[in-house]
Amino acid sequence: MTKSIEQKAVEFCEKHKHRYTKPRERVLKIIASSEKPIKAYEILKKLGEQTNNPKPPTAYRAIEFWMKSNFIHRIESLNAYSICVANHLHEGSQFMICNDCGKVIESHICQLPSSIKKILAKSKFKSIKWNIEINGVCKECY
Repeated sequence: MTKSIEQKAVEFCEKHKHRYTKPRERVLKIIASSEKPIKAYEILKKLGEQTNNPKPPTAYRAIEFWMKSNFIHRIESLNAYSICVANHLHEGSQFMICNDCGKVIESHICQLPSSIKKILAKSKFKSIKWNIEINGVCKECY
């Protein structure tokens, strides 16, 4: 039986002595339940449906916490967030973004490709975190 994202989040917070607050829980559930990447203002709107007048910093702090904890990803080109579907922590992500339906597929190449590593080494540049985004058309749309 696989654990839900909420179970993993609770265990992560307990293990690392982080607080699992209601705003963090709600934001994680909102992102996890979204079929497509969701923008911060949409998260805030959904929070408003659940609680009375949420403050934007509350949502942004929760988003930042889950990003730093590798539970969610920021899709830079869409300025939106999606749940990490990989079953582990990793420093990089690759996303295939459908230009027609907006679906985002996370691939699971968790190491930088060797060609990029060579360029980084040659340039004497150390990567800390990375994202690769590929735009195209998903199999349902072509």
